[in-house]
Amino acid sequence: MIQVIKSGQTAQAKAGNQAQVRATVEGILADIEQRGDAAVRDYSQKFDQWAPTSFRLTQAQIEECIASLPAQTLDDIRFAQAQIRRFAEIQKSSMHDVEIETLPGVVLGHRNIPVNSVGCYIPGGKYPLIASAHMSVLTAKVAGVKRVIAAAPPFEGKPCPEIVAAMHLAGADEIYCLGGVQAVAAMAIGTESIVGVDMIVGPGNAYVAEAKRQLYGRVGIDLFAGPTETMVICDDTVDAELVAVDLLGQAEHGPTSPAYCVTTSSKIAEELPAAIEKVLRRLDTAPIASVSWRDHGEIHLCDTDEEALQVAERLCSEHVQVMTKDPDWYLQRMTRYGALFLGHRTNVSYGDKVIGTNHTLPTMGAGRYTGGLWVGKFIKTHTYQRVLTDEASVMVGEYCSRLCGYEHMSGHKEQADIRVRRLKVEA
Repeated sequence: MIQVIKSGQTAQAKAGNQAQVRATVEGILADIEQRGDAAVRDYSQKFDQWAPTSFRLTQAQIEECIASLPAQTLDDIRFAQAQIRRFAEIQKSSMHDVEIETLPGVVLGHRNIPVNSVGCYIPGGKYPLIASAHMSVLTAKVAGVKRVIAAAPPFEGKPCPEIVAAMHLAGADEIYCLGGVQAVAAMAIGTESIVGVDMIVGPGNAYVAEAKRQLYGRVGIDLFAGPTETMVICDDTVDAELVAVDLLGQAEHGPTSPAYCVTTSSKIAEELPAAIEKVLRRLDTAPIASVSWRDHGEIHLCDTDEEALQVAERLCSEHVQVMTKDPDWYLQRMTRYGALFLGHRTNVSYGDKVIGTNHTLPTMGAGRYTGGLWVGKFIKTHTYQRVLTDEASVMVGEYCSRLCGYEHMSGHKEQADIRVRRLKVEA
């Protein structure tokens, strides 16, 4: 039997503010499309109190940011980027162009072609999310994207040196100190000073996510993103304190971040609320994480792994940490999630910051139909065909003609028929 020991807000309550967000973003996008740089500057001043002469950082400004950082910080950034680059390169090597003769004289194939230009948004207003630069800029570069631009808001009144260093070391071709909807809009729509891109990627707050949603189709995007979600599936092989740490480690992202405990341990279900309170007392981010847990935290007590799997599949969380006696049991059976973190020795923070997998992952149930950001998101697979002989064209054309006739599409049919008439006579 599945027992819900603690539940979070209803879907209706969670959707309450979406209409206001949607209308606000719609207005900003329309204004930037009409007024360009002037509107971008107005919104940057309004929301970030930031309106420099140029939002694009010069080489000297970039070098100044890098020079301001301790050697250890730069070494740490390089280490993280080495791990992410290595895994991205391995993923890219799994993608191959193909060409095959499917019938005598009929050749089909596809080519994997990188997107030409990408805009990467790196959040940095509340937390300077250095890792998001690795995950987007670096991955796009490994994919072969020719022009990668990156934007992050000012942090404490100036460009965040750690983010700038990460952008630069990851290979960004242009770096902008610009945040929020105005940054996403400027990169996607283009202004007098910023040439628009073909694709926008990167996480952000509800307004950034809505901007990407409204711009989708005009440009490509990586994912429709909502608040960070985390789930811990656990049994008696771990203790309540470890579970609490791993839930709150993601709940600190924001006050609307769901955190789910799905457990077959009645001991953990009973002890977890107190463990949460204990761990909160040692977190600087407790004012945020506590609200997230209070309003969006859930505890599900299950009798069996099969029941726990049922709950996990229904919730379809962005991050799923499995700390059970046999984590691979879930690896083989789970089909709906963003990323898995298997065993007590790893955790979501490793994935977020350094281990090598990408941290831009599907939320709000999107794990039902898509995975997270990877090199393949920046690569388009385009097909082609060629017919080598008259005989092959006639053979395919006769089938095509009849099939077009069934659909009453005479123009399509004539495309086939003219070749059959000409090539059959010549053959």
